[in-house]
Formats: sequence, structure tokens, C-alpha cells
Amino acid sequence: MTNRIQAGVSAEDDLEEGNRLAGRLDAFFGGLGVRGRVVMSQLPLTVTVVLIVVAAALFSPETLADNAFRLALLAHSAIFAACVILPWDRLPSAAFTVIPFLDCLAIGFTRQAGGANFAVLSLLLVFPVVWLAIGRQRIRVVMAVVGTVLSTTVPAVVLGTPPAQGSMIRTIFLPLVMAAIAVTAHVVSGTLHRQRTAMVSKDEALAETLTESVERQRLLDAVLGAVGVGVWVVDHEGNNVLTNRAVRADPVLARLTDGDTGTRLLLGDQATPVAPRMLPVARVTRGDMFTDELLWAGDDGKQRAYSVSAHVIRSTDGVRSGGVITFVDVTALITALAAKDNFVGTVSHELRTPLTSILGYLELVLDEPGHETIEAELKVVHRNATHLLGLVNDLIAVASERVELSLQETDLARLLADVVNSTLPQAANRGLELVLEAEQPLTALMDGDRIRQVVGNLLSNAIKYSPDGGRITARAHRTGTDLVCSITDPGVGMSAEDQEQAFTKFFRSARSRETAIPGAGLGLPVSKTIIEGHGGSLSLTSSPGAGTTATFILPCGQTSAPGPEAVVFSSP
Repeated sequence: MTNRIQAGVSAEDDLEEGNRLAGRLDAFFGGLGVRGRVVMSQLPLTVTVVLIVVAAALFSPETLADNAFRLALLAHSAIFAACVILPWDRLPSAAFTVIPFLDCLAIGFTRQAGGANFAVLSLLLVFPVVWLAIGRQRIRVVMAVVGTVLSTTVPAVVLGTPPAQGSMIRTIFLPLVMAAIAVTAHVVSGTLHRQRTAMVSKDEALAETLTESVERQRLLDAVLGAVGVGVWVVDHEGNNVLTNRAVRADPVLARLTDGDTGTRLLLGDQATPVAPRMLPVARVTRGDMFTDELLWAGDDGKQRAYSVSAHVIRSTDGVRSGGVITFVDVTALITALAAKDNFVGTVSHELRTPLTSILGYLELVLDEPGHETIEAELKVVHRNATHLLGLVNDLIAVASERVELSLQETDLARLLADVVNSTLPQAANRGLELVLEAEQPLTALMDGDRIRQVVGNLLSNAIKYSPDGGRITARAHRTGTDLVCSITDPGVGMSAEDQEQAFTKFFRSARSRETAIPGAGLGLPVSKTIIEGHGGSLSLTSSPGAGTTATFILPCGQTSAPGPEAVVFSSP
């Protein structure tokens, strides 16, 4: 295994070294210009001819004395001089092909003039043949073969050498061998060219990708540095990968991300420590994702509130590779909300005292004789003061998020019937029919006045948000150990976004604001507080244009289930 790895590494190193060498050669030849490249292509043959001349001077001086041999050497010199002198960059791109053709003829004359001792000079044809064959056009292979044939036939004709068996073999087989070399050179050069083109394309794509990656990295760095949200990136083992400026600038978060075990994390109640396995980094490394969880961090007396979210990072094959944890400092918001609730609660308490006094004196006046002339006016004042007191009580309940309950055995069916009966006139004025379907009895421990308030709020909403008439149905039944009550209306309904905000204090939907439907946005939050105070739950089911069903569940601690008895109230 180790040998294979080492062999693979060695092969990669050799390939990388080859790429570097090819790059240096490309840079060298690219800087030579057209003339320099022509000279460099001719130089190997010229150097070889010079070496042949030296060898002939040492071992066959009589050959150098032959005029034909000298003329052949002079032809080689003239060809090289043409490569150096001619302005190839001003001539057509294919003009340089005349050089390897002339080389073929010069080699043929040199071999023919040198006689049998220089027959080996036919091998020099490799230089011009390869030069001609290299390229993308297939015609270059034909040109290489033609040049080889001319190198064997033209010198024999010019010098008048009689044909011999050796010359005929050379005339036939030498072009065949050179044709094979030409084809090989052409194929290899074509393959190299395609590989080079592909490599250049890949290099360009890689350079473009690298540029885009650098730009994205700069953009990411700018975004992470600019946003006020703390960003902490960890790997699949929870190790620190990246933190942005907002994390590093926050002493609490900086200690937390650095692994300081002394940094305490508390749940939203500011009292319960977060268990080690429930720490954000531990959860995200397990693959958990969560959004906007409130955590407190810091030393006692200097705690900061953070809205924490986590998202898992996965690789292209779906394997979990890490996670991103974000921290939003919401201390100021939590403080502001607490101050607002405290203000609402304080003001509400201050308002309730004089309102209670006003209602008390109004009741005394209404009980005294002789007020008949202003009785109607006094009843209007009493009704509005009562409404205002109810609103103040709602504000107190919302601000404290708890209500005082006086629990006693109460029949929910009878209570529901009373509220429906008292609401019939209001429904009739809006062209609505009220129907009650309830099992009897439905007794449980509850605060009758508070549950009456909840049912009144839900029926009031059903009437207000059903402008086109129809039937509103109130149902109540027992399910196991719970009492279930629902109010269904045929009204305008609610969008999913409105349903998410329905139990938010003072929330009014866009439709209610546009149509000026009265309300303070406290009915549902107060009702939810009351129901949850009983240990139950309140929920909504709705869709735009299809009405709404509000359902609350109260625990009753009984499992008996008497048969249903439907009680129907209809508007006159």
C-alpha cells in the first residue's frame, strides 16, 4: 500500500515537473518570434551536417574534395542562411514549409554525392519529415512523403547516377519508412495539440473559477464583517473553523467560541443552565438544526441575551461536514419588551382603581330614585366604563402573562349555552345564525368567569370577521380526560402569516385594519393566557376566504363520556 502511494506521489511529481518544463519551453519558443522558431527548427539538422563535415574531414578527406559534395554542403548552408535572413513574419504563414522541402533535396544530394559510405545520411530525412508532418492538416503527411520521394529521385536524375539495386530499394522503402514516421509524428503532434488545447481550456476555466472564488471570498468576508450577527462556523467534530468580527468583538461570544468552559449558558428563564449535550456546538455536530432559541450567556449581573440559530453544512455527497451557528444580541430588545410590559401593567393598575370607583358610584346613582330622566345616558356611561375596565383587565393579564383563577366545579355546556344565548341579538344584527352543539353535562374545575370571557372573545371575533352572514357553530364535547370546545365561523379567514402572529399582543391583521374592524388585538392573547392558566391549550385553524375555527382544550380529569345532546340556538 505504501509503495503504491509513493509511486502515485512520484507519478504526480513527474507530471507536475513535466508541466513546468512544457510551460518553460512554451514561454521560450513563444518569445522567439516567427524567425526564431524557424531557425530553431532548422538548427538540429544544420548542427548534424556540421558534425558530418567534421567526420568526413577526419575519416574521408577525399569526399570533401568532391565538387558535388561541396555543392550539397553549400546548399545546406544557404538554407540555414535563408532561415536566418528572410523576414518570415511578413510572409504567408505556410511559406516556411519550403525549408523542409529544400532540406529533403539537400540531404538527397549530399547522400548521392557522398556515395556508398554516406548512404546512412538518408536518416537525416527524419528532421524535415517530422517538421513537415507536425501540424493539424493531414496534407502535411502527404507533403512529408513527397519530400522523401524527391530526395531519392531528383538527385539521381540531376547527377545522372545509373539506377542500382540499392538505389531502387532506397527509392521504394525509404518513402515508406518516412511515411510511417510522418504519420506517427502527425498523430503525436495532433494528440499533443489537443491535450495542450484541453489543458489551456482547463487552465482558463480554473483561473476563472479561482477569480470567482476569490471574489466570492472577498464578498463573504465583507458581508461577515459588516453584519451585526455573530457567525461561528465549526467542522463536523465541533472544531472552530471561522468566526466573524461580531463574534470576536463580543467578549462573551469570543470566550464561548474559544472553548472557555467558564462561560455559562442559561435557558430563557435565566436560571436553568444549558446541559453540555444541548450546547449549540454539540447540537449542530449531531446534525440538529434550530432557529431563534433564546439563551443567556455571561457572568452573573452581566448576562447578555442571544437569539441562537444553527444550520448544518453538508458536502456535495450529502455527508455532514460541519455547521454554522449565529448569535443575535437581543438584550436590548428583551429589556425593552420587559419595560413595555412593566409600563403597561403599571398604567393598567393605575387606571383600574379610578374606573372601579367610577363604576361603583354609577351603580349607586342608578339605584337611587329620581334619575329616570338621565337613566339612558347613565347606562351608556356605565356600559363604556365597564368596557374600558375589561380592556384594562386584559392589559394587566397580557402584561403579567398570568391570570388569577378561582377554580370551582362548572358545567362548560351550560356556560357555553348562556354565552351563545346572550350573543344571539348581536349575531342577528349581522345576519348570522348561531348554533350550539354540546354534550351535557361537561363539568370540570375551572374559573367560570374567565372561561366565559374566552368564549365571549371567540364568539365576538367570529361575528366581527363574518361580514357576509352565514352560520357560526359552537361545539363542545368530552375526549378522554379533556373538554374540547370549538367556535367555527364562515368568515374571511386568515393567512398562514396572520395565524403565526394571531396570539401576539396588539396584533391586527391587514384585513382588519383595511376594513376598520374594531379591536385592540388583545382578545386572543388574553384568551390564550386564561386557557393555559387552566393547563389547557388554544389553537386556530383557518385559510383565507374559508372561515376560521378556534379550539380550546381544558383538562377535566374524568374519563366518563355521556351521550351527546345537541342544543341549538338560532337568531330570530
